[in-house]
Amino acid sequence: MIGSIIGGAMKIGGAVAGGIMGAKSARKQARMIADEKSKNQAWFDRRYNEDSTQRADAQAALTNMREMMKERSAASAGASAVMGGTEESIAAEKEAQNKALAETTSGIVVNGEARKDAIEAQYQSRDAQLGQMQLDAEKQKAASIAGAISGVSGAGAGVGEAFDTLKNAKNPTV
Repeated sequence: MIGSIIGGAMKIGGAVAGGIMGAKSARKQARMIADEKSKNQAWFDRRYNEDSTQRADAQAALTNMREMMKERSAASAGASAVMGGTEESIAAEKEAQNKALAETTSGIVVNGEARKDAIEAQYQSRDAQLGQMQLDAEKQKAASIAGAISGVSGAGAGVGEAFDTLKNAKNPTV
């Protein structure tokens, strides 16, 4: 009988200790997920708000375009001096260069928008994944609590039965 009581008390202690350990683990897991969500948000804010025209690839494209424009202007000015070009031909050349620069800049902006869309999709995917992790952690926490309660109530019932058996053994009723 005493062994049953001690065993029941140990079951109750184990269930309580398990519940406490489960709660600590759940809190730690929740903090880790919150940290990851914070990092994901910071990454998104930093990357999404970057100026696409200031990226190295965009600056290289603009620099190349400027160099090409200088070369074409010099070649056009030389040809005009030798062949006697008109102001209209010089203006047409400048217009063509400006159009090429505008197309390059427009391409950079379009690529920047596509990049932003990809960043947003990646952010949303990671955010959904972290949200699912939070949901799973809450489910695990609820299961741990239910398990601890079940263990305590089962052990309590066992201890109660042991007391009843002990009581009946001391005071038999016939």
